[in-house]
Amino acid sequence: MEEPHWRRGATVVGIDEVGKGAWAGPLVIGAVVLSRSGLEGDVPAGVRDSKRLSPAVRVRLDRDIRARAQAVATGWASARECDELGMSDAQRLACRRALSAIGTTVDVAVTDGRWDFVSPHVAEVHTAVGGDDLSASIAAASIVAKVARDAAMIEMAQHHPHWSFESNKGYPCARHRAGLAAWGPSAEHRRSWAFMDDLVWGGVQRRPRDGQMSLL
Repeated sequence: MEEPHWRRGATVVGIDEVGKGAWAGPLVIGAVVLSRSGLEGDVPAGVRDSKRLSPAVRVRLDRDIRARAQAVATGWASARECDELGMSDAQRLACRRALSAIGTTVDVAVTDGRWDFVSPHVAEVHTAVGGDDLSASIAAASIVAKVARDAAMIEMAQHHPHWSFESNKGYPCARHRAGLAAWGPSAEHRRSWAFMDDLVWGGVQRRPRDGQMSLL
């Protein structure tokens, strides 16, 4: 996806998200500018969609990406912001924060999926289903975002031990569901999410989303 833009001298940022489907924890957007030239040496060997890599390989590649890339940043939206904004606007907010932190002017953004949550912060945006297989920049962004979020969830587990965040990273699983059944939601759970409808514990109810915060 980057090659035609690199050939005309454009600076390309790859963007990907991690945490959209989680029950707890933040949404994280990774943003990576590999290079202006697209030289082979700028792309660490083995970069691909983070979900197909082991944790140890992701951590190693994260170090390689940060060492070689022209610019790397992450943008975060908290569980509370995901609740109050809804996921679409939380993605836009986290993306804006990532692009604000990246420290370089970009001409083109490439991102995975069908819809554009990057505009208007980058003038030219290209989306593609399976983009992390078509773009080293998107794959690199997915790795950076995944490593950062996993580390945050492991740290969070020390303060919220009942939901097994260190292993499930806030995503649905049997141990996470058991923790919710026994202890209810933590402060880091997304209380407007549909899983709350099935949670029978102490009268806790799904949080309605009334209006939106002006964070965009």
